[in-house]
Amino acid sequence: MQGLSGRQKAAILLITLGPEVSAQIFKHLREEEIEQLTLEIANVRKVDAAEKEIILADFHQICMAQEYISQGGIAYAKTILEKALGESKAMEVLNRLTATLQVRPFDFARKAEPTQILNFIQNENSQTIALVLSYLQSEQSSAILSSLPQDKQADVARRIALMDSTSPEVIAQVERVLEQKLSATVTQDYTTAGGIESIVQILNGVDRGTERTILDSLEIQDPELAEEIKKRMFVFEDIVNIDNRSIQRIIRDIESSDLQLALKVASEEVREAIFRNMSKRMSETFKEEMEFMGPVRLRDVEEAQTRIVATIRRLEESGEIIIARGGGDDIIV
Repeated sequence: MQGLSGRQKAAILLITLGPEVSAQIFKHLREEEIEQLTLEIANVRKVDAAEKEIILADFHQICMAQEYISQGGIAYAKTILEKALGESKAMEVLNRLTATLQVRPFDFARKAEPTQILNFIQNENSQTIALVLSYLQSEQSSAILSSLPQDKQADVARRIALMDSTSPEVIAQVERVLEQKLSATVTQDYTTAGGIESIVQILNGVDRGTERTILDSLEIQDPELAEEIKKRMFVFEDIVNIDNRSIQRIIRDIESSDLQLALKVASEEVREAIFRNMSKRMSETFKEEMEFMGPVRLRDVEEAQTRIVATIRRLEESGEIIIARGGGDDIIV
């Protein structure tokens, strides 16, 4: 067991859990990680029963530790684990989670309302705001980014996207400025936050107006970055790229009133994609109701589109639909 790498242990764990559970786990991994684990699994010839038991036990302990940390922080987790596993084993489990525990700055803010956090940081410079938003829940960051002045939104979004790693000293300094206590046991390793995926998650939760303002500004400031972000995002107009079966599934989950509003300013291609996945009677009724609706506020249309996109993203995350994103690797067959 001492000679096994983390990747090898993960491969053995997936073999032990079985194909159905492993397939669900793969849905949450990056393509590169899936390839690496698949290679490791393919290289496993035989797994000793004792090895399986040890790896399962280790996995269970780490899951417990993460659950305790989310409930009450590292100190709470340490206390509970010491009672359950003993002091030495508890520290061993916590040490294995070092990479996870590093990303604990601004933990206090994760339990606060976005408006409260906004009050703390709205007058800070863009880099400081970007740092804080990188460590928050994406839902919180989306709400805060939407509430910032428009001339600041794109700058903050760009800084999040380009952020790589930040030293503990800088993090501690920002926390002191915000007059909050440091997270417990922050290690002296550099911690990674921000990046393309971070800003994509944040932009996925903002309103359409904010999303468009930020992306339009980024296209001027940094066209390549804007294009990379858009490749990883899903916007309402991307419905035309979804297969018919998925569109039918989406229609079942969204409110008719939202769809009618959303289609008021949609392109002919988007309307056609929706109507061809309705029954003839349903599409005729839908068109009649849209005409009867009369003029509507653009804000109401954008809010309806945002709710529909949120539903689509939820269905994708749960694996109920598949969305092909730019590039040949995402072709659905």
